[in-house]
Amino acid sequence: MTDLLTYILSQDSFRKNRLPSLYSDFSVQKKTNPDGYAVNVSAWEQALTKAARHGYITSHGSRSGTAQKQKRKCNHLVLSVDDGLIRDLESPEWGRPVALAVVFEEAIWNRNMVPLQLYKASAMSLRKPQWGLIDTTTLSPWSVMAWGLKQIRGVVIGSASDLPRLQTQELVIVANLQEAGDKVVNRVMGASPTKTDLVYSKDSFVESFATILDDESELSESDIDVLLLHLSRDKGAIAYDGKTIKFRPTNDSPREINQQDTTIASIKTLMATMTRQAEGLEKKIVELNATAKAALTNKNRVTALAAVRSKKLAEHNLQQRLDTLAQLEQVYLKIEQATDQIEYMKVMEASTGALRSLNAQVGDVGKVDEVVDELRQEMSRVDEIGNIMGEAEPQIDEAEIDDELEELESKERETKEEEEAEKTRKQLAELDSLGLETKGAIRKGPLEQNAESALEESIEKLSRMSVEENA
Repeated sequence: MTDLLTYILSQDSFRKNRLPSLYSDFSVQKKTNPDGYAVNVSAWEQALTKAARHGYITSHGSRSGTAQKQKRKCNHLVLSVDDGLIRDLESPEWGRPVALAVVFEEAIWNRNMVPLQLYKASAMSLRKPQWGLIDTTTLSPWSVMAWGLKQIRGVVIGSASDLPRLQTQELVIVANLQEAGDKVVNRVMGASPTKTDLVYSKDSFVESFATILDDESELSESDIDVLLLHLSRDKGAIAYDGKTIKFRPTNDSPREINQQDTTIASIKTLMATMTRQAEGLEKKIVELNATAKAALTNKNRVTALAAVRSKKLAEHNLQQRLDTLAQLEQVYLKIEQATDQIEYMKVMEASTGALRSLNAQVGDVGKVDEVVDELRQEMSRVDEIGNIMGEAEPQIDEAEIDDELEELESKERETKEEEEAEKTRKQLAELDSLGLETKGAIRKGPLEQNAESALEESIEKLSRMSVEENA
């Protein structure tokens, strides 16, 4: 079982109870059972799209999932429809998917997949409605007749031999293409790049974005070509001349590649090459050093001398590469600095022009002085008018105000005195009533009060006596 089939069967829409229907000729259900037909078509289309996105479809047939662990080139954006794809999808129990041709027909009709040649020829190929997909230049009497027969298939004839034949072709998977394009643009623009960071050679672009959809597999060469066409023509995100790529941060950015861009891309490519060569030489030096030590351990002097000699040559080459790389990095930094200076000068020129335009609207200094003097005069006139209006207000005698205030204060004092007198009368009345109650209490208990008074007198006498004795 291939990796592709294993992945397909792991999808929820390919449960075991649905496999008989998915591998059968469900094309006849288009009119008898439209819902079932649509479900089967959608299941195959989505499964193949996801499989391509994750690198399970290659242009070299099937691969074993355990035999190859390193990154491999796969078709993520362009699906090769041929007998090899059918063999990869063949199930040991249910055989080959016999209705796969109608799946691709529906995908093309709905613009979920577009023939590669048509996509390269027209930027309109990704748009709807479906009738725009017909290329009148490719029509022939035979193709018209074939199309007509296909429309009445299953109605007039209705036999299994009318099953549409799988056409060998390459199809652009629209969803994967758009996702890859968006991810590339977001990665570049999200890193706050400088002007030189926006420039790539085609090799450096492949190295940077080959795994944009899947970390374990790289985009194929046809994928890279389609992706660059999509970014340049459909999205307008890059300028591309076949060798050099320059990302466009704004719609006003140039759409052409100039000599400076080509030079920057060449320097970046050469720096990457030198870096890889230096890494290879470093690895080789380590291996030769280990070989020399092993030869000495085995008392093989000839092998040890050869290893040391090769090591010295590798070290010499490494030093040359490192020196060249340092020079290239210095040149690259100078180019980057000069590019920044150009942008700075453009901003300064634009700012100077803006200030010049604003100053022209203001006028010369003499005119500004005149305006300021006139403003001061008008402000003085406002103050004068305010003073005049203040003099026109009615005059009020301050003595009358004092007399009226004193009269208000005296009335307030009289009111307070009357309130206090009333309060005092109420208190006296309460005391009088309390005195009457006390007298009644005295009449009722004279004996008890006499005893208490006698006891108090005795206590007082004893207290005086003790005080005299102490004295």
